[in-house]
This record gives sequence, C-alpha cells and structure tokens, in this order.
Amino acid sequence: MQTLLLWMFYISTFYAFIPALVSRIFGFRVFRRGKSEQEYALTFDDGPDPVYTSQLLDLLKCFDAKATFFVVGINAEKHPELLKRMHDEGHLIGIHNYVHKSNWLMRPVTVRRQIAQTESVIRRVTGEGTTFYRPPWGIVNFFDISNTNGRRIVLWSSMFGDWKASIGAKQLAERMLKKLRGGEVMLLHDCGTTLGADAEAPQNMLIALEKLLRVAQERQLRSVRVDTLFCRQSVNQPTASEMSSMGWYKRTLVFGWLQYERLFHVLFRLRPVSQEDTIFYYRRRIYHGPNVNMENSRWLKKGDPVIELHFDNKKLFQLGSTAKSMVHLAIQLIRIVKKQLPDLTQRIVHDSEMKGVKAIYAVSMIHRGPEKLGFQVRELPKGLFKHVSTVYLKLLFRVIHPSGLEKLSEKKDVMVPKIIVMPLDTLFERFHQGDSHRSNEALEQTAQRDDVHALNSELTE
Repeated sequence: MQTLLLWMFYISTFYAFIPALVSRIFGFRVFRRGKSEQEYALTFDDGPDPVYTSQLLDLLKCFDAKATFFVVGINAEKHPELLKRMHDEGHLIGIHNYVHKSNWLMRPVTVRRQIAQTESVIRRVTGEGTTFYRPPWGIVNFFDISNTNGRRIVLWSSMFGDWKASIGAKQLAERMLKKLRGGEVMLLHDCGTTLGADAEAPQNMLIALEKLLRVAQERQLRSVRVDTLFCRQSVNQPTASEMSSMGWYKRTLVFGWLQYERLFHVLFRLRPVSQEDTIFYYRRRIYHGPNVNMENSRWLKKGDPVIELHFDNKKLFQLGSTAKSMVHLAIQLIRIVKKQLPDLTQRIVHDSEMKGVKAIYAVSMIHRGPEKLGFQVRELPKGLFKHVSTVYLKLLFRVIHPSGLEKLSEKKDVMVPKIIVMPLDTLFERFHQGDSHRSNEALEQTAQRDDVHALNSELTE
C-alpha cells in the first residue's frame, strides 16, 4: 500500500504539481509577460460566443485594438463566422482545447488530440494554423512543458475574476486599470457558459473593457496581439523593476518547493541524518530498479532492502546561494557529506528498522565527488523514470545554483542524473566511528587532499 501511495504521489507530483508550480511562478517554457513600455496584450478565453464575441469585436474595432482569442474548438465549430471575422480583422487566434477540460484530467495523447482538433477547425475556417496555446485554467502537465512540439504556451500576468457577474462592471474596471501598463498580458473571457462562470458576466467585461481602452488611449498605450508582444522578448532588455520581480518570483518558487519537500518528508517519514545542519535525509525501502554491480561482484538486485538518501533542498539552496562558483559549491558539499556519513552509520546502528539493508542508494546529478567517499556511480537505464528524474533534477538545480541555467546549457551532456550506491559494509568500514577521535583525525587529513582534487578536476574540465 505504501509503495502504491508513493507512486501515486510521484506521478501526481511530476505530472501536475511541479509543472504547474514552475510554469506559473517561474515562467518555465511559457510566455506570460512582455517587455514593452507602450504595448500590452488583451487575451480572451472560452469563446467564440454568439452574443458577446461580436460585441467585443465591434468594441475592439472602434479603438483599433488588436487582441488574441484562445478559442474552445467546439464553440469555434458552431460559430465559424465569428472565427473568420476575428481573423479578417487582424486578431490572433490561439487554441484552448476542443472542450474546456483540465489537462490534469487527460492523458497526453488526449491533450494532443484536443489541440489537433481545434487547430483543424481554425485552419478550415481561416486557411491558417496557429502555434499559440493556452490550456484551460492555465493548468499544464509534465508533457505540456517537456515537449511543446513547437507550441508556444501562453499564460497571463494579470486576471480579474471577470467570469463572475457579482463583481460588477465598476469594480472590474478598477481592477483592470490597476494593471494597465506596458508588457501586461491580461486574461478576460468573452463567453460565460463554461463551468464556474456566470452566463451574463461578459456584459460587465465589455463595459469595463471600454473604460480601459479609453484610458489606454489617453496614456498612449496600445493593445497588440500576443505574437507581437512575444517578438519584443528578443529585442528588449529587462528593466530594473523586472529584474527585482524575478528575484521575487524565485523566492516564491523556492518557498513553494520547500513546502512540497516538507509534505514529502511527512508522507514518507524521512529522517534527518543529523539533528543540526543536516545535508540529507534517509528512509528504508525496497529497491525496484535494475540490477547494479556495486563492487567486487556484489550485486544490488530488485527486492533488496536499501537505505534511500534524499538531499535537503533547503540546505542545497542555502549553499548554492552563497557559492562563488561550481568549484566552491562542490567543495562545500564534499566536506558536509564527509562529516555526516559517520552520523549516518550511527543512525543505522541504533535504528532497528534498518536491519537487513544491503546498501545506501540515491539518484542525483551531484555524482562527481561521491566516488572519493566510496560510492559507486552507475548510469540510470533509459525509460520514463530517467526522463522524469532528469527534468525534476534539472529544475531543482536551476533553482538552487546561482548560475544553474547557464551551467545546464553549457554542460547539458554532463548534467544528468545517475545512480549512486554504496554497499553497507563499505559504509561501516570507512565511516563507523569505533574510535571517534582517530576517525575524525583521518577525515581531516584527507579533507584538504580531496578538496584540491575536486578543484583540479573542475579547472581541467
């Protein structure tokens, strides 16, 4: 039962929670804000609607404003004349699935089919396809961001709750005006028939939008299509305020990631190796991976009990934030792990649940220094687990390391997760402190030599 819950947690986390968190907060592989001083984007979801979409098009035409419509395929199929009018009047048409259903509730093949069906409708009516896509409720899954297939996923930088009629036109206009600035991607709705929306809500949106367009005209701000704003990304440099907002996004991402880790620790009863300043947690589990030749013809096989190690992501982030370079980060990790492996042996000795384990085991991208400590490093076999682990660990590395994105780009062939394993008797031979003073002395004697070796290896590479 525990294994089933674990895999359900892994699947839901990798398929839904982490992609949504990273795309929403960090903007990974999605477009949600432009970098223009005088241009902003109006985007409309859920249409076309036979009542409100035509009124919206009339209003946009009066102000010579261009917009982006993320259409629901089944609605577009019912009202091809509105789709054609959008295209003829110079607006951008994007995809919002064939039916308004969350990507979390659909298999990857179903999502692809929804997108293909909707694009087929758009191409049949307008004669052109589209590469712009907004998933319903902005909810992406793992496959949406890992393999976009040439699609440009568009989210938003501001939304206003315009799908609820109770807000009223006046309050809605106030909310929209507060966000009126260059680079903004505004989320609005020209249809009120989807789940959770009020059928008459778009009427308030139209009233509020007219006020917004008048004020924008006075401020010399121009509403443009998303693809126009998207193109500004490559030619404009970030402003100082945007740089500071990126710091806020990263802090928010780290906070969310650490909350997820705390939940994971509680659910699967991970234990700290050390009560103070721990670098990793551990738990007993049954090994389910491929057979691994550890050393001296000793094999770790499927069904063997192991101690699974998990790095403390909070500690990694603290180290990465203060590290001056990759070398500095690697040296700090080697020192801390070396100091805490003796603590791990003591934990194992006094923990009755750890009896019978065959090895300590982890999957990590930090696999260059562990061999000096007695670990064996082995390749992960190709498959879904390797692919998911690679995406997860690269996202994590991007967060914890000060220049993580650059390092991943420079060393994408090197920065891959691998199996790290050590037989339990090797751990005890090296790190069990029968004589605490002598063991600490030996560790100190080798510390500088290993640190210099790590430095030389990094500089050589």
